[in-house]
Amino acid sequence: MPGGDSPSEAAGSGPAPDVLGYERRFWEEGLQAVAGVDEAGRGPLAGPVVAAAVILRPERPVEGARDSKDLTPKAREVLSVRILEEALAVGIGAGSVREVDRLNIAVATRLAMERALRALPRAPDHVVVDGLPVKGARWPHDAVVRGDRRVHTVACASIVAKVCRDRLMCRLAAKYPRYRWETNKGYGTPDHLRALSEWGPSPHHRLTFRPSQMRLEFEG
Repeated sequence: MPGGDSPSEAAGSGPAPDVLGYERRFWEEGLQAVAGVDEAGRGPLAGPVVAAAVILRPERPVEGARDSKDLTPKAREVLSVRILEEALAVGIGAGSVREVDRLNIAVATRLAMERALRALPRAPDHVVVDGLPVKGARWPHDAVVRGDRRVHTVACASIVAKVCRDRLMCRLAAKYPRYRWETNKGYGTPDHLRALSEWGPSPHHRLTFRPSQMRLEFEG
């Protein structure tokens, strides 16, 4: 269940002693710029997929940072600001709705991650991504299943990506209020599906995503 509204409250007793254990292996080999990469928005019916790449300063964890799904929106906002202040480098990238429709979500996600890495002010010495290996990626990387829970830099990237995408969907909600993106962020919630049924898709909907499939995912 999500934690409280403050990062320290959400994190309980704070970072575990070995919170940077994964990254430390590379730092000890002289690879100082370890970039954690994660995305937000693979599953929604609307909006882009957004990726973030974060390089932390060695031995400088961001207290309270963990998998963005375990944090409240307010805690994510606070932590996102802290990450931007304390990280050595942060990059953001996106795959557009049209790229999702034209290329598929996997390719659009890869493009978002590549753009996030290119947006970093310095090239990483090592890259760690959440989940499975990224097929066709132009950069060597480690893939860690549940990396947003096991690798601190990936957890930080998950927070930044989620906050960035949520902010974007809230801005789009002001232009398309029928879909209530300020609350559902484009996911296939019942109110979003009802609006789609009544009004049809907006220019920001993924036309290749079938609402019936998303309803099953939401209900499951």
